[in-house]
Amino acid sequence: MLSKNQIKLIKSLSQKKHRQQERLFVVEGIKGINEFLNSEFELVCLYTTKSIFEVINDKVILISNNELKRISVLKNPNTALAIFKIPALHKKLDFDLAVVLDDIRDPGNLGTIIRLCDWYGIQQLICSENTVDCYNPKVVQATMGSLARVNINYVNLLEYLKTTDVEIFGTFMKGENIYTADLPKKGLIILGNEANGISGVIEDMVDRRITIPQFGDVKDTESLNVANATAIVLSEFKRRFTEK
Repeated sequence: MLSKNQIKLIKSLSQKKHRQQERLFVVEGIKGINEFLNSEFELVCLYTTKSIFEVINDKVILISNNELKRISVLKNPNTALAIFKIPALHKKLDFDLAVVLDDIRDPGNLGTIIRLCDWYGIQQLICSENTVDCYNPKVVQATMGSLARVNINYVNLLEYLKTTDVEIFGTFMKGENIYTADLPKKGLIILGNEANGISGVIEDMVDRRITIPQFGDVKDTESLNVANATAIVLSEFKRRFTEK
């Protein structure tokens, strides 16, 4: 049976301040948990309604379906919930091609972008300090385990960009057509806030502005969803590398 303190701790991790204080985050569902169990992330405790996990020690606790519902943030909890430690140190920022996010606020968008980075082999995702926390339960859920394979760093974006020596690309409504632009193998690709795009101070750091052209006759669509734009941009960059 879950104690009141255990329930209180688990539920508190839905808030960023408590995740940062405890250095812990929650993963729900069999697939996601297994992805983290097979990674470098350290398991703290695993609560499950079924004995189906290979981890056999005192960190695995069998609970009832009702108990799982009490600690889950999902409407329909999926068998298990695990608590992992947030890594204490960031990994070194080494990369050929990296994605940079300037003030992305929607957890679903960030989760999808992390999955896209995983799919396209982008190992480094650099986020502004105002970007939504990657350990937010909604982000973790949306990544479907990809969070375990993508290195994410939160930095003072302006200061970081001042120190980089690679070409910086920014995604805008007006710029070079991404389908005809000469794209390099190494660089930074910046995508901006859902409502406002790339901020002015970050825009000043961009070396090349690129755009995804609109082909439809009706021009009322304001812009693409940032996650959709990420998919198109990464696909085009990677396609060029494959062709070469």
